[in-house]
Amino acid sequence: MKVAVLGAAGGIGQALSLLLKTQLPAGSELSLYDVAPVVPGVAVDLSHIPTQVKVEGFGKDDLEKALTGADIVLIPAGVPRKPGMDRSDLFNINAGIVKTLVEGCADFCPEACISIITNPVNTTVAIAAETLKAKGKYNPAKLFGVTTLDVIRAETFVAEAKGLNCEDIVVPVIGGHSGTTILPLLSQVEGVEFTQEEIEKLTHRIQNAGTEVVEAKAGGGSATLSMGLAAARFCLSLVDALNGEEDVFEFTYVEGDGSDARFFAQPVLLGKDGVKEIFDYGELSDYEAKCKAEMLDGLRGDITLGEEFVNGQ
Repeated sequence: MKVAVLGAAGGIGQALSLLLKTQLPAGSELSLYDVAPVVPGVAVDLSHIPTQVKVEGFGKDDLEKALTGADIVLIPAGVPRKPGMDRSDLFNINAGIVKTLVEGCADFCPEACISIITNPVNTTVAIAAETLKAKGKYNPAKLFGVTTLDVIRAETFVAEAKGLNCEDIVVPVIGGHSGTTILPLLSQVEGVEFTQEEIEKLTHRIQNAGTEVVEAKAGGGSATLSMGLAAARFCLSLVDALNGEEDVFEFTYVEGDGSDARFFAQPVLLGKDGVKEIFDYGELSDYEAKCKAEMLDGLRGDITLGEEFVNGQ
């Protein structure tokens, strides 16, 4: 398996690359790309870790070399949030970065599964889709928005609140990847009961967990370590599925039937060709149904913004 990380010198990229160097199957290749001049050093640093995963670093003029032959592309490239910024504030900078990198994917590894991490994910996935479509290379089954961080945060917070082992907790998280578009389905957590007050408090914390990190870092960045872990978990699930393993499920932001929005995070069965099947997220509580109804216009607006960025409308 060849995995390319675009934006590998950043906070998320380095954490993600470290985890992949230690966890990808033996014989895999890890291709690290960044416009920052430090990326060859990151690659050399990782190459000293004793695993059977080959690591190579590529600078700003070597995108073609970085991508050629890639099975999976992970894109965390972009600028992070700072205190007072919403993910949507990142749009003007990160939109152009994602468009350029996805054009490279269309040209040099058109069959790869592309996983978008760059915020605002609600919008950047739409940018990626329209960019690929313009190149005649769009396959909805191979484009993902990585929302795994919302899932692992939800599992962590629920386990803490209830004094449980987080490995025993499964919390479905649907919708998008920003503020109120993040919708944890606490009513579906098996073996756990919540009061309405607990539900509202946990929902708000899960939706605003990114801001919690940004403020705690006091201008020093956003969530990098937890996002690196979340992206690695999603990537390794893709690797398993591409290698033929069955029953590989993840919640991820994909293009489905459009009943809620063109792109929507929901349970997905992964297979050898990317998305094998998209599943319904089940029955919602009255509170969850209300939250979903209230956030859909915003989510659809985020998606339209990405479409219009590429199509020049």
